[in-house]
Formats: sequence, C-alpha cells, structure tokens
Amino acid sequence: MTSSLRGISSMATRQVLADLAQAWQARGGEPVAIESVGGVDAAKRVQAGEPFDVVFLASDAIDKLQAAGRVEPGSKVDLVHSGVAVAVRAGTPHPDLGSEDAVRQAVANASTIGYSTGPSGVALQKLFERWGIADQVRERTVQAPPGVPVGSLVAEGKVALGFQQLSELISLQGIDVVGPLPPAIQVTTTFSAGVVAGSPKADAVRRLLSFMASPEAAEAKRRQGMDPA
Repeated sequence: MTSSLRGISSMATRQVLADLAQAWQARGGEPVAIESVGGVDAAKRVQAGEPFDVVFLASDAIDKLQAAGRVEPGSKVDLVHSGVAVAVRAGTPHPDLGSEDAVRQAVANASTIGYSTGPSGVALQKLFERWGIADQVRERTVQAPPGVPVGSLVAEGKVALGFQQLSELISLQGIDVVGPLPPAIQVTTTFSAGVVAGSPKADAVRRLLSFMASPEAAEAKRRQGMDPA
C-alpha cells in the first residue's frame, strides 16, 4: 500500500484542500494526509525540519520557506486567491458593507471586533491604523487564538463583528456571513504550495500540485469561497 503524502496547511485552506485531496485520490492519485493548524505554527514546523512532503501557506510564507531552503526551489505553485468577509451572529442585524465609510461605521458601532492571527488579521490592523482608529478600537478587539476560527467566537457571542477569510466562515453554524469587504479595502491573500525540501516523494507532490492548480480544481475552489489563482 502506498504511504500517504504528508502535508501541512493553515486553517484557511483546510476545507478546499480536503475536497481537492479527495478528488485527487478518486482519480487514482496517491493518498494525501494534510494537517491544518495556525499558519504561523505550520511555517515554524516546516522551518524546524519536521518531515512533511508538501506545505500549503500564504504565498509570502512559502517564499520565506523557499529562501530558507525548506521548500525546494522552483516548486512553488499558486493555488487560490482568498478574500475577507464579515460575519455576525445568526439572527442579529446586518451592518452595511457597501463602501469603505460604511465598514468604518460598522466597526465604530460594534461592541466587539474579531480578527485572526493570519494575513487577514494583519491587514485589518493596518487598515485601522490607516483610518486612525487603532487606539480607539484596541480595547474592543479580540484576536482569535491560532487555529480558532473567528466565526466560532461570533457564534458564541464573544465577538459582535468578525473579519476573516470567507473560506473559513461559510461552513460555520450559528453565524450570518454579511458579505465580502468592498473592493476599496478588500484584503486578498494568495495561498500557494511547495515541495518540502528533502521529501522522498517530491515527484508525487508535483503531480498533486499540478492537479490542484488545473482547471479541473476550479469548481471546488469556488465552492469554498475562493478563486482559482
């Protein structure tokens, strides 16, 4: 029996990778076992030399691992573009997200604001700084622990207004996804993959990534709230 390709990813791509791995195996590809954790933790584990075959992270994180010699040169493949959406607890009023000013007003009105430790959270903090409200909202912001979806905090009533990748919100119970951020302030993250340096299954990983980047994979990506890269 062929041993599984061992992968690690951030939480944002957990569901789409599960769908794509299942489709890959259904067409006769090697079994794939992907562990999904906080993105910072995933990068640290690959950097530390844990024996993975493939890593899926934000594009800049893959670049850093490649520069550090932990991802094989030239093996990076862009897979999806992922935008940020806004969620509230199911059944509560939906704020207007039609413009940058409307989102700013929604933030001003919210009793608590939630964001992640990932790329979308970093970008949101920079947005608050650009708006000049970072100090004002600091006491009302809640950063979800690594690996914990912002949406789960919204569902539990711990956060009134949650910002995170749409892909991490659409499958959660107990929340309403109000919609994406408007184009003027949309935060789009490209998620990529790479062959982990030293993997004895590099050729199989390249075949897997070729499939995941192919037109055949596009429908699964859109179904999970992402766009093909």
